[in-house]
Amino acid sequence: MSRLQRSKVTFFVIALIVALLAYITFASPTITIANKAITFKGVSHMRYGIDIRGGVEAIFRPSDKSITPTSDQLDSARRIIEQRLDSQNIYDRTVTVEPETGSIVVRFPWKSDDTDFNPQKAITELGETARLTFRDPDGNVIVDGKNVVSSVPSYDQQTLTYVVELEFDSEGAQAFSEATGRLVGQNIGIYMDENLIRNPVVQTQITDGRALITGMTDREDAKQLADKIRAGALPFSLVSENHSIITPTLGSGALDVMVKAGFLAFILVCLFMLLYYRLPGFVACIALTLQAVGQLLALSMPQFTLTLPGIAAVILSIGMGVDANIIVSERIKEELNSGKPLNTAISSGFHRAFSSVFDGNVTVIIVAVILWIFGSGAMDSFAYSLLTGVALNFLAGVTASRLMISSLSRFSFLRNPALYGARRAAK
Repeated sequence: MSRLQRSKVTFFVIALIVALLAYITFASPTITIANKAITFKGVSHMRYGIDIRGGVEAIFRPSDKSITPTSDQLDSARRIIEQRLDSQNIYDRTVTVEPETGSIVVRFPWKSDDTDFNPQKAITELGETARLTFRDPDGNVIVDGKNVVSSVPSYDQQTLTYVVELEFDSEGAQAFSEATGRLVGQNIGIYMDENLIRNPVVQTQITDGRALITGMTDREDAKQLADKIRAGALPFSLVSENHSIITPTLGSGALDVMVKAGFLAFILVCLFMLLYYRLPGFVACIALTLQAVGQLLALSMPQFTLTLPGIAAVILSIGMGVDANIIVSERIKEELNSGKPLNTAISSGFHRAFSSVFDGNVTVIIVAVILWIFGSGAMDSFAYSLLTGVALNFLAGVTASRLMISSLSRFSFLRNPALYGARRAAK
């Protein structure tokens, strides 16, 4: 196949990819590989926030009634619960502390596959809330879970195996150093309440407060252990005493209205692009479809909570995609009206438009990253949706659009400058 023929095929390849992604987004197909069913989570599996679909409110208190938690202990428990929810991409949540009653109130949305709306079932998603301890072979507590600063899965380049990296605070580091010094060659058990979840062997004394737990079978095994250690890094065990169902703050029909409004707006924008910019407008419609379905998959596949601010970010990023395509189309039209040949006009038009699109997108990326770092809750949903939208804008509105227009311009019947919005006739 010649270079010209390959260039002509490019448009159809991209259009096929967009059609495939659209099918995955709206059909959520299931395929079987090696007797294992894999479901592509599309919009039907989208996890919506409390404001759109409702959720659960649960009140957690220490399982030991004799314990009166301090404000610092409650704040520590709140941070751990927030980290646990964040690790599951549940950002539309509120975790508040009530020092007067010694309780923690957690509000979070339903899972995408919840149909019976059972609060107790939903609460189990938070995982274990047991107390973590490190014990010697005689069962004596060496270090408490509250002394764990961080617990993350990692890959050891020396042993070429997955491990869990632990970091203790100053108090925990001193106690762990003393224990590992006298227990070299022996086991230190990691307990969740009274259940042994891992029993690693001490290889050498650890004096810097940083330890590696080896013996992981794979990355998932390391991640599960790291999550359990973080989840159990509480000064006391928690139990859920009361729970209730939260109704959507926007009303049950709000989602249907937003979907219909979004679909209608998308159709009207595409019609405008087709009528005013002609062939570049047609390409822009395909590029916007790629951006929209890509952004929906970026939210639904990892089960990232989509809130009302998140929907606003999706709309904003698609609007930026429309803006990028308009700038490109106008630049191509200007180049053609100045008398340049079609191929030169397309190349020069994209080159001139890129700086404007790049500057606008980079500033939005900076804002989204700042919101992601310093924000929390629904603000993270907005930042993530905006960040993925801008990234897809570069991919669809710039790269894919250029490849498609360049491909279509190879066909002789599509080389008339009037199809690109120019006032002059074809030479």
